[in-house]
Amino acid sequence: MRHGDKINNLGRKTAHRNALMMNLAIALIENKRIFTTLAKAKALRTYVEPLITKSKEDTTHSRRMAFSYLKNKQAVSTLFKDVAVKVAERNGGYTRIIKTGNRLGDAAEMAMIELVDFNEIYTGNKKAGATAKAKPTRRRAGKKAAAKKSADTGSVEEAKTEE
Repeated sequence: MRHGDKINNLGRKTAHRNALMMNLAIALIENKRIFTTLAKAKALRTYVEPLITKSKEDTTHSRRMAFSYLKNKQAVSTLFKDVAVKVAERNGGYTRIIKTGNRLGDAAEMAMIELVDFNEIYTGNKKAGATAKAKPTRRRAGKKAAAKKSADTGSVEEAKTEE
């Protein structure tokens, strides 16, 4: 029985699983978006998000801790220079998992995992949404709005006939 066992073993021994998570994390940090199975994406999220939180504080200790997880100098420098700067004001939730359907060969559930602040489509929509909220909205309340609308169109028609 696996009571209280919260880790997904992914059908691998501990050393293999650690190597897999390290390689997936390096790929995610360098490419900002990767496609993998849903189970691996969910396991990767619990591996990467604490690393990103540690990267917000640029100290020698946090760099060494990140290097102990990643074992790749380029990935660590990318994490601290690019990723940490973009997520500085975010309190968590640095990754987004989007299901992409099933793989043809074995019908495994596939997913895309990406760093949230590096997606231009969603961040562009947030800016557009902020300007849309600034526009005044109209409220229509049933009969009153219909009566007002007919009165408005009647006055427009009267103005046209007067001309």
